[in-house]
Amino acid sequence: MFSLELRGQEEIPWSSNFRLQWKDFKGEIPMGAGAAATTASGISYNFSSNYEKGQMVVDYKVQSFFYPTKSWYRPQICNDVTLLHEQLHFDISEVFARKMAKEMSETKFTKAIKQEVRAIYKRTLEELDKFQRRYDQETDFSRNIEQQKLWQKQISEVLKEKNDY
Repeated sequence: MFSLELRGQEEIPWSSNFRLQWKDFKGEIPMGAGAAATTASGISYNFSSNYEKGQMVVDYKVQSFFYPTKSWYRPQICNDVTLLHEQLHFDISEVFARKMAKEMSETKFTKAIKQEVRAIYKRTLEELDKFQRRYDQETDFSRNIEQQKLWQKQISEVLKEKNDY
């Protein structure tokens, strides 16, 4: 299970060298929660812009983060497979951060840049949410091992692609 966009929280930026461990899940289990674990991850961005020679020039950064204090797990029912499932939620956030960065690099912004960037961000978060839900459904929250392996392979391949943005 996953959660999106939590500003002002402790955060760990995504890195290909960093793998989640159960000790990173520091949040309290919410009352009535039915999941075995929840990965709170999301995307943030910042940008600056100015006109140079009649052209809008944009400098931006898009990142994905894991939020330890909003992520939790039930030790008695979680295992290494569950942890891999949760890692993939974080990895999927990174895929969509890259997707947003790519769209930013390809967009010809106007003077309405704030609204345009917000629209890209909103659309990216909506797509990310749908994708994360599909991942949980198709893997049955990590219980379908074959589907879990397929998703891991697919996301791993996407993350290995060279990105120039």
